[in-house]
Amino acid sequence: MSQDRATVRERAEAVLRRLAGDDARLREDQWRAIEALVVDRRRVLCVQRTGWGKSAVYFVATALLRESGEHGPTVIVSPLLALMRNQVESAARAGIRARTINSANLDEWDEITAEIHAGAVDVLLISPERLNNPDFRDGVLPKLAATTGLLVVDEAHCVSDWGHDFRPDYRRLRTFLAELPERTPVLATTATANERVTQDVAEQLGDALVLRGTLDRESLRLGVIDLPSPAHRLAWLADHLDALPGSGIIYTLTVAAAGETAEFLRARGWSVAAYTGQAEDADRRAAEQDLLDNKIKALVATSALGMGFDKPDLGFVVHLGAPPSPIAYYQQVGRAGRAVEHAEVLLLPGVEDAAIWRYFASLAFPPEEQVRAVLAALRPDRPISTQALEPIVDLRRARLELMLKVLDVDGAVRRVRGGWLATGAPWVYDEARLRRVAQARTAEQQAMREYAATSGCRMRYLRECLDDAGAADCGRCDNCAGPLRTAEVSDTALAAAQSFLGRPGVEIPPKKLWPTGLEAVGVPLKGRIPPAEQALPGRAVGRLSDLGWGGRLRGLVGPDAADGPVPDDVAAAVVEVLKAWAHGDDPWPRRPVGVVAVGSRTHPALVGSLAERIAAVGRLPLLGRVAPTGPAAGGGPRGNSAQRVRALHDAFTVPDELADALAGLDGPVLLVDDLVDSGWTVTMVARLLRRAGAPDVLPLALAVAG
Repeated sequence: MSQDRATVRERAEAVLRRLAGDDARLREDQWRAIEALVVDRRRVLCVQRTGWGKSAVYFVATALLRESGEHGPTVIVSPLLALMRNQVESAARAGIRARTINSANLDEWDEITAEIHAGAVDVLLISPERLNNPDFRDGVLPKLAATTGLLVVDEAHCVSDWGHDFRPDYRRLRTFLAELPERTPVLATTATANERVTQDVAEQLGDALVLRGTLDRESLRLGVIDLPSPAHRLAWLADHLDALPGSGIIYTLTVAAAGETAEFLRARGWSVAAYTGQAEDADRRAAEQDLLDNKIKALVATSALGMGFDKPDLGFVVHLGAPPSPIAYYQQVGRAGRAVEHAEVLLLPGVEDAAIWRYFASLAFPPEEQVRAVLAALRPDRPISTQALEPIVDLRRARLELMLKVLDVDGAVRRVRGGWLATGAPWVYDEARLRRVAQARTAEQQAMREYAATSGCRMRYLRECLDDAGAADCGRCDNCAGPLRTAEVSDTALAAAQSFLGRPGVEIPPKKLWPTGLEAVGVPLKGRIPPAEQALPGRAVGRLSDLGWGGRLRGLVGPDAADGPVPDDVAAAVVEVLKAWAHGDDPWPRRPVGVVAVGSRTHPALVGSLAERIAAVGRLPLLGRVAPTGPAAGGGPRGNSAQRVRALHDAFTVPDELADALAGLDGPVLLVDDLVDSGWTVTMVARLLRRAGAPDVLPLALAVAG
């Protein structure tokens, strides 16, 4: 047997050289993993730092298994298409034939399936979402599981809801694992798992060999630069970007911040591109390629650019705002310095970070009564779509879908063509576990604050957060070796950033379609909103997530904001918005002839004083306010569209005196409100005003959520 293992190692080293070059040699833990997979047919969990060579393990193991007569392909479950593209290219270098099945190549599924059955595919890459796609799950997965030669679970921390990036679709792997033939080897890999996540994943794998290595990254030099405002942080980037080595990534916490940062840096002469989950796939791919080719200095990205992006010579990672956990931070900074001697990693934290963390934490698993309402609405014999469920439960689409996926992996519901079915299986709301996960998230946020404030070694701090037993002072970070960059910003860059962020004005797009399913809950509205009842495009001073106006506006219209008259500086910003709206590139079609206020229960003084100021400055009549009726509208600021419309239907009235004033108008009215969140309040109120005789309605708000 020892000779057999020695022979296998020789073959493994030869495959590695084809993959990574003539000087490549297997690390000891790489060989231990390959040996366990190929010789012992075991299950293995590799927790190793980014750049360690986890992909080499499964490509070498694949080549050896195929050489030994294994007919089934290696199936790699990967989280992002970007990773799949890189992996297909890497496999080709080792002579490994790789294909991918994903939502972007539906027309190739039959062809690829035939190639798999013919033994012509060595590696098949799929996303975790494919595992519960009805067509794939029922038509492809059973045969695939029966013939898989090696199963690889990449970014395996996503399996655990203790991890920073839990994805319910990954829990479908339990079904896949159960259907594998006996002694089918399984490899799970991750660079970002503390001891609790490691144990959780290992338990889900079964009898697994756990190979956990050091998480030190000798090429990274970590630092924190404290700056007093978003304008200072943008100015710092504009001043210091040229001093950062090579090309890199600038991470932001929100989509709005990514767009603003990229726009400002381009205006200052830098070649950068924005990268967010809201961008088109073709635009994201083009931006990735530009960074890979060093055509741009940086990608300004949200966490959408994380797992799956592989640029070994990435020279820097800068965070404008701190991620909510040291584990997430370690993963993102791990993109840098994989094939260069030195890379810089800088955190520029902001006081607004905590508010953004709270918002994302509010999107966690819903309360039990909402879950039970969905379960009660589902039937075992007739599927109900996600859209049809929205009027039943007050959850936004993304959160509702996440909840359904969790129920699916728990066995309480099943996804089929046309929607979701109830299985009838008993289900328990595990409140205690959800509470413990929420407490863990809170502790992670506090740990991130401590990372920014620590006077000790920063790499040691991160490694200890990931339970790295070998954590020691790195000798490289700003606390060990002294700061590499100053916090100074030039007056010119700061003035430019303050001017840029101080520009007020964002568009409020009008709603044109009613949500589906309203008739089922007694609201007689469906299809297209008649043009004669729509609002025109509107304007707001800014978004709550903006780097510039966000903090100021959150203090006025946030859930804890006190009511009071509109401050002078905000009123002045509204006037600037109106000027730009009247004379800019996309002006209003006609000048407004009157002002109407939305009757506000939360901020009546704010909205009322704003309407009065606008009327006075514009020399327009203040026609009145649309009055709220009955109890406060339900649905809350985070309700889904169907719930918001149901709650707002008949929630306002147009008083007689306002109706009389509207009847004789020959131009649009400005409809003034404090906050546009879902957009349905201004839509419903505009409908009332149009039906009462207003020729057109121009919404104007202080802030837009998001």
